[in-house]
Amino acid sequence: MAEPFDVAVIGSGPGGYVAAIRAAQLGLKTVCIDKNAALGGTCLNVGCIPSKTLLHSTELFWKILHEGKELGIKGEKLIFDFPALMKRKEAVVHGFNEGIRALFKKNKVQALVGHATLLSPTTIQVGQEVVTARNILLATGSEPIPLPFLPFDEKEIISSTGALALDRIPKKLIVIGAGIIGVELGSVYQRLGSQVTFVEFMDRICPTLDESLSKGLHESLVKQGLTFHLSSKATSCERKAGEIKLQIEKGDQTKMELAGDAVLVSIGRRPYTENLGLDRVGIKPTQKGFIPVDGSFRTTQSNIFAIGDIIDGPMLAHKASEEGVAVAEIIAGQRPRIEYLAIPSVVYTYPEVASVGMTESEAKNFGLNVVSGQFPFKANSRARCTHEEEGFVKILADGETDRILGVHIFGAHASELIAEGALAIQRHLTALDLAHTPFAHPTLSESVKEAALAVHKRAIHK
Repeated sequence: MAEPFDVAVIGSGPGGYVAAIRAAQLGLKTVCIDKNAALGGTCLNVGCIPSKTLLHSTELFWKILHEGKELGIKGEKLIFDFPALMKRKEAVVHGFNEGIRALFKKNKVQALVGHATLLSPTTIQVGQEVVTARNILLATGSEPIPLPFLPFDEKEIISSTGALALDRIPKKLIVIGAGIIGVELGSVYQRLGSQVTFVEFMDRICPTLDESLSKGLHESLVKQGLTFHLSSKATSCERKAGEIKLQIEKGDQTKMELAGDAVLVSIGRRPYTENLGLDRVGIKPTQKGFIPVDGSFRTTQSNIFAIGDIIDGPMLAHKASEEGVAVAEIIAGQRPRIEYLAIPSVVYTYPEVASVGMTESEAKNFGLNVVSGQFPFKANSRARCTHEEEGFVKILADGETDRILGVHIFGAHASELIAEGALAIQRHLTALDLAHTPFAHPTLSESVKEAALAVHKRAIHK
């Protein structure tokens, strides 16, 4: 490729492919390079999309099985077709793979398959080909972290990738790590009949959430049949005849043994920069493997940018997408700004959990005078109609300015409702701004309005 590209994007995940499309929209000659022929990165192929497909189907099954009678639905011998579930998941993923390819064609983004290695600040080796570009964007994502004594074989010792491609339903599944990915995938297999046990190092599940959400989710999952060992860690493993025995040590030094036929290791993810050639261009990752960038996502090489999971911050697909758009616009001479406080986080369990902005403890640690308002879904008319009464909406506001600091939702469709909170934080709205906004009736979103009213002790239906 003799003529240089304006932008070469390495990685076609939600950060990379979005950046490539936006760059092309801005008139920049763009190529997107990925080592896999299936576009979309981890999120589309072995992450967000397949996991949410499995979560949706199993949630429907679980709700009819356990709540159908109360909803007036009766069925005999309700069964789950596991192969059909996996087949649908693959079809959904493939459809989006082709969708991205079509978007590339529409926007004149060139796609190139092969492992990319930086040769210089403007040249990239891709197989037998050398690509030249004035600007390079690194968007290579992340990979699961294994435990030293539990290397992944993706059959019995599995990562999130393996959990999305099993050919069987484990009888006893042990999940090491009760963070967002762990509780989501553990929920899938529990609904399908697995006995699921968690081993979590921290003293609560999903510890990045506001404590009220973490507590509510924990109690709900226990009621559903999942078991948790908190303040605990796995120390060793013994495998024989299809059984895995883990030695567990609790915080008080109590030791115990857990046995299962599969172990999901979900202790976090690390930046993926293997054989990227960073040393050749003078880019030195941090001790944790992240690539340092400035406020414009530039690395130590001014024409090489980095976004998403390989830079510091939450590993979220939508964060990467926002950063990808921002980099494309910066290269085009614009001055975009990302409001990181307005980036939401979601746990797609049942009920769902969603959060945006500061947690209560974070706000107090900043020395802010925090005022909160909370409204339960059991007092919401739509929730009563749909039998989705578990949970609440909690809004945090600054006691001096009334500006909304955080919105935290535990309940059905929290993933959709949280957008209202993200917009409120993005636009610096006050609790009264939200409280005075008309909401359709009957809707779950009315609980957001009521929580905003509750900040000023004015909730109508509480």
